[in-house]
Amino acid sequence: MKLAYLIGILTSILFAHVYANETTEQKIHELQEQINLLASAIEDSSSTSNGWWDKTSIGGYGELHYNNKEGSNDVIDFHRFVLFVNHDYTDKIALFTELELEHALAGEGKEGEVELEQAFIRFALKDGYTADAGLFLVPVGLLNETHEPDTFFGVERNNVEKYIIPTTWWQAGIRISKDFGNGLTVDFAVTDGLKTEDGYIRGGRQKVANAIANDGAYILRAVYRGIPGLELGASLFQQDDLTQGSSADVEGTLSVFHLNYKKGGFGLKALTGSWDIDTDTEAKDQSGYYIEPSYTWDTDYGKVGVFYRVADYNYFKSDSNNQEEDTSFGINYYPTDYVVLKADITENKANNETLSLGVGYQF
Repeated sequence: MKLAYLIGILTSILFAHVYANETTEQKIHELQEQINLLASAIEDSSSTSNGWWDKTSIGGYGELHYNNKEGSNDVIDFHRFVLFVNHDYTDKIALFTELELEHALAGEGKEGEVELEQAFIRFALKDGYTADAGLFLVPVGLLNETHEPDTFFGVERNNVEKYIIPTTWWQAGIRISKDFGNGLTVDFAVTDGLKTEDGYIRGGRQKVANAIANDGAYILRAVYRGIPGLELGASLFQQDDLTQGSSADVEGTLSVFHLNYKKGGFGLKALTGSWDIDTDTEAKDQSGYYIEPSYTWDTDYGKVGVFYRVADYNYFKSDSNNQEEDTSFGINYYPTDYVVLKADITENKANNETLSLGVGYQF
């Protein structure tokens, strides 16, 4: 109906201009009235087209991995398929969500899992403050909040952030953030906390699935980006009882410091993290670090990046302390923005090599 109406107005303008016998002044007056009507119709049409879809956005990422590990079977795995659905209720209240399928197939006896990694409401407050309520990624380290495959080197995520932090790590609670406007941001969060009785930190993630929250956790992070190309960060996680009341209280504190520097094609990432756990077992001290220089350049066929990483870490699992040393080197090829092809070789302390190939994307 609106299209027919607009066509009718345009047709009348044409006929008035070509065939009317009125004076020039009359023609101009009538033409101006027709233009005003057309402008009003267009304005009414655009104002009624707004709906929830105008304030909703989707995105996501995925990555396929092939691993050829010395002395083991070759494995190919669509490791992650992720969808983001976000919605702006107002200019100050927004929803952020992330739904992930791991290892392609989930169900009883299957390799995969379906996981809700983010689902929180963000409130934009005054003076650079924001408040998040719901399920969110823990603000710690380099990879935990930003882990789309085109944003880091290596097919697999590095083991220091996997076992010490442990990425990917999400919890439920409330977070307050402050942007000071000079490159410094500070986050403070209160969440449900980990639950581990044997000291295996990665196994203590409850993933907000009927999570026991007898003893919550406190998280504090400061990040400075006031110098172009440089990011410095420090995070602190503290929980009075990592067992959530299932045994004697076991206090745990995680400290993480990171650096991310870029200048031209050169990049440098470094991270160190350590746990201080109040226990007499070998789980008491778990820590690690890595250093990763890289260089990226443009070609006629896309961007190419190469990296080298040295990592040293120890973590507690299966009643023993695992001391590991990894060295990795590899290449990332970006045929276009947000698409990456990867290849790398990693050698562990026992001199066993793993060749990994991968393809990833985000949108």
